[in-house]
Amino acid sequence: MDGDGTLPLNPASALESVPEFSPYRHFSRSEWAALRADTPLTLTVEDLHKLQSINDPISVEEVVAIYLPLSRLLALYVAATQGLFKATQRFLGAEDGKMPYIIGIAGSVAVGKSTTARVLKALLSRWANTPKVDLITTDGFLLPNAVLERDGLMERKGFPESYDGAALVRFLTDVKAGKSPVKAPVYSHLVYDVVPGQEVTVDRPDILIVEGLNVLLPNKLGKEIPFVSDFFDFSVYLHGEEVDLERWYVSRFMRLRETAFRDPRSFFRKYADLTDEEAVETAKSIWTKINLRNLNENILPTKARASLVLTKGPTHRIERVSLRKL
Repeated sequence: MDGDGTLPLNPASALESVPEFSPYRHFSRSEWAALRADTPLTLTVEDLHKLQSINDPISVEEVVAIYLPLSRLLALYVAATQGLFKATQRFLGAEDGKMPYIIGIAGSVAVGKSTTARVLKALLSRWANTPKVDLITTDGFLLPNAVLERDGLMERKGFPESYDGAALVRFLTDVKAGKSPVKAPVYSHLVYDVVPGQEVTVDRPDILIVEGLNVLLPNKLGKEIPFVSDFFDFSVYLHGEEVDLERWYVSRFMRLRETAFRDPRSFFRKYADLTDEEAVETAKSIWTKINLRNLNENILPTKARASLVLTKGPTHRIERVSLRKL
């Protein structure tokens, strides 16, 4: 005891008593599910079958526990943003028309981004204040294979340098400015290339969902152009452990080997006739040389920039939700 009658401070115990500071609020699955409140389920089992991607199972229970609370939160965020926009218009005496609310979805290959994007699109379009929801993937902004081959980038497809980043930023600039209509290129996973002459039209939606590997990646220092994520009002990062991501990728590869790879037009037709052992080894090699490297170098480092992180367990079931504090 010190001379003033107080007990000496134990630095170790004092440190243990300090609360953990984090920019996120973390929720278990059950805690997040409770935030659904009375949000109605507007999707059927048949709807889910149409929305899910190959080897990315999603159940009604998953929609109820994870995506209904998320759609409720996003509906509140969008309504607040719409109110702020209208207040700004009144202040300026302007008549700019509506500005779309843009949601980015990022994460590794095989983590289930496409299914998440489609489920959110379906749920959000059923809210009264956001009847028009569009979805694009950044695959359409990949450089054509001819360009990638010319520049020696085919083995780095999906890495930041394989995209026409300037075109993507121009697209988002036009969408956010309320331009109508705005067109984006179309990508075919069958032929593994951008389809010449094909476009998807975005015409002043209430919400635009942008799904892609690297959408949260900042630009390199020294380049005075906006980040893609600068246009996002909200962003979601889907996270899985490396061992699970590899297993999901290999499983998807084996499924495609029995389906899409057998199409004569498929870029991957050469893999269709591999033995099971050869196919597994090929998938693991592609995963390690390309997808895992891209994940560790470019994708995973952006997780901390997301508004919301959905962490999956080994069965694709989302076990933890982390929401950035406002």
